[in-house]
Amino acid sequence: MKHIIILGDGMADHTVDSLGGKTLLQYADTPYMDMLAKKGRCGRLITVPDGYQPGSEVANTAILGYELDKVYEGRGPLEAASIGYEMRPDDMAIRCNIITLADGKIKNHHGGHLTTEDGTELINYLNEHLGNERVQFIPGIQYRHLLVIRGGNKHILCSPPHDHPDVEWNPLLVKGEKDTDGDNTRMTPSDTAALINDLILRSQELLENHPINQKRKAEGKPMANSIWPWSPGYRPSMQTIAEMYPQVKSGAVISAVDLIRGIGHYAGLRIIKVEGATGLYNTNYEGKAQAAIEALRQDDFVFLHVEASDEAGHDGDLKLKLQTIENLDRRIVEPIYNEVKTWDEPVCIAVLPDHPTPVEVRTHVQEPVPFVIYYPGVEPDGVVEYDEVSCVSGSYGLLRLQQFMQEFMKIE
Repeated sequence: MKHIIILGDGMADHTVDSLGGKTLLQYADTPYMDMLAKKGRCGRLITVPDGYQPGSEVANTAILGYELDKVYEGRGPLEAASIGYEMRPDDMAIRCNIITLADGKIKNHHGGHLTTEDGTELINYLNEHLGNERVQFIPGIQYRHLLVIRGGNKHILCSPPHDHPDVEWNPLLVKGEKDTDGDNTRMTPSDTAALINDLILRSQELLENHPINQKRKAEGKPMANSIWPWSPGYRPSMQTIAEMYPQVKSGAVISAVDLIRGIGHYAGLRIIKVEGATGLYNTNYEGKAQAAIEALRQDDFVFLHVEASDEAGHDGDLKLKLQTIENLDRRIVEPIYNEVKTWDEPVCIAVLPDHPTPVEVRTHVQEPVPFVIYYPGVEPDGVVEYDEVSCVSGSYGLLRLQQFMQEFMKIE
């Protein structure tokens, strides 16, 4: 039995009055996810442990079966792995967004949906002017980049920009925790926070006058006018999926997002990059579906991650998020199901989000998510639609964290 997880990032939502009191999953036309629910077994999953923020790095790591207390080191190290930066023992890596500030507030977490080309030019420009032996900016994808501070201390309090749309940014600057961790080889938390805040302020001066932003301003587009670092950590130590589940001899991860690729790297999965995969509504759905099919021909396990619904949720775009959910159904789930159902070797398919990103909240919330698991020969549990409400009646009930992967990999 081969296994594939199809993850629609942020796909779950709340009820919306304009949709007749339905959630987006209830309202959207999703015949293939509903078909899997009718033929398979459903449940709900708590993806975020107590004490953790409901970020994608936390939820996806838990979904893949890892205990966060043992392996979690923040987004920075995961993105470093994806980018190909090998962290040194004294490095602290931290995710570095390029965002839009206006009227003293965070207007968006993505700099107006920067292209990778523009984002790379801006982050390299900052590295030329702000980088030194201690500080290094490393380009990633679109607005998602990496800041590495040699000797930096991870015990700092950061505010994820996507959690604070239209909120004043100055009170959200980085703060140091107590300077009592006893590590004399690193900067203190307060010194690390002061360094990062200085970089934020200096980046604003540099980015404001960069030709890319002057052009964006002239065209009436949001300016990508500040960095915003968050989610720091040191190099993690993780078992591979194959070490945890010996039936997995090889596996692959497919995503447009660096942090998911980074999780895959440490999990021992080969990283498949799909041309035209953007992390937005216009991603190459067909290319990702085909890449997953080809990976399943040679690998035992595939993790296919689609970011589009999460981005639409953060933007508060109801119509677009509905479109991304229907695209996942018709352009990802449908072709994969129709292909693998003809194979001699059966394939077990799971579909779920990592967390809700409600369009009326515009940020992640810590609530259970619905999931469906289907494989040839499974005894259906009576659920006939895939959504947040229907899956409450599923036979898996309410699972927590690593229990999902444990149940999923039991199916052989």
